[in-house]
Amino acid sequence: MSLLDNIQNYYETLVVEMLAEHYKGQELELEFMTDVVCVALNHLPPRYFRHGVDMLFYTSPIERKELEDKAREAVTQAIEYVEKNNR
Repeated sequence: MSLLDNIQNYYETLVVEMLAEHYKGQELELEFMTDVVCVALNHLPPRYFRHGVDMLFYTSPIERKELEDKAREAVTQAIEYVEKNNR
């Protein structure tokens, strides 16, 4: 196990969840999903944590809502960008 195995970016999981929510029940190509996730993450600041409980303990419900809103907006914009430029 390396040092980097202990560090996670909160937005990575959140963006994937938002993408799944946006396309609920639909099957998507892995390449399309990967492009959308990369574009979205490049427009969000990193939010690193070590343990999932850290994010729950150290962020308020208001801040978590703001993080979710930012991730949702980044995913929406990334979908538009990827669809426009890759299809």
